[in-house]
Amino acid sequence: MRLINDDCLSVLIKAPSECVDLIVTDPPYKLTSRGTSGTMGGEFWKSELTKNGKVFREGFVTINDWIDECYRILKDGTHIYIMTNDKNLTEYLIAIENSKFEYVKTIIWKKPNKICGRWYMTQKETIILARKGKQRPINNPSSSDIIETPDFKKTKIKKEIDGNLKDVNIHDTEKPIELMKIFIENSSNEGEIVLDLFMGSGSTGVACKEANRKFIGIEKDLEYFNIAKNRIEKAVTK
Repeated sequence: MRLINDDCLSVLIKAPSECVDLIVTDPPYKLTSRGTSGTMGGEFWKSELTKNGKVFREGFVTINDWIDECYRILKDGTHIYIMTNDKNLTEYLIAIENSKFEYVKTIIWKKPNKICGRWYMTQKETIILARKGKQRPINNPSSSDIIETPDFKKTKIKKEIDGNLKDVNIHDTEKPIELMKIFIENSSNEGEIVLDLFMGSGSTGVACKEANRKFIGIEKDLEYFNIAKNRIEKAVTK
């Protein structure tokens, strides 16, 4: 495992070509404004992570900043999984179309909880699958392109707020380890290298450890980097 507390662009430009077997990443992206709805998740949209309509506290990069470098460092016949939402889906698909990647398909993660909005309640996230070079079938071709994780509950940590310790989400956009394992086990083999450009709270790294893959995780935010490092170090190889 190699964990890096730095800006992903700085790391990518220094990396050698064709050194990674798979990329699975959940980049920060602009959000659609929503109403509040108590326990339905509306409180998330008022958090500091969404200030100015963006999902992280410091800096902001677009897919066009890193997509070509991802292509360069991936080996031939490999995959990239990129998570996004409806607001950014068109931009992401255009960026992939303009890159050297070959678009494969979109996958839907059906979330266990709904979030209120102006037009239908949101219960999904879209994952774009693209490939570099020759076609590579996934390891389990019977996998559905609609994935459910019904038992997923966001991890809580103690955090001091206004002088009091409170239980808060480890990361507002935390993804299930089981979701990441599906992508990792379908598009890589044991011992291969998986990269996450925006590691967040470390779900991809934990999934790699459980699936016996090597992991490189990059996270600019020091607080989340330390959370991820702690989670991954405590994870058990299965």
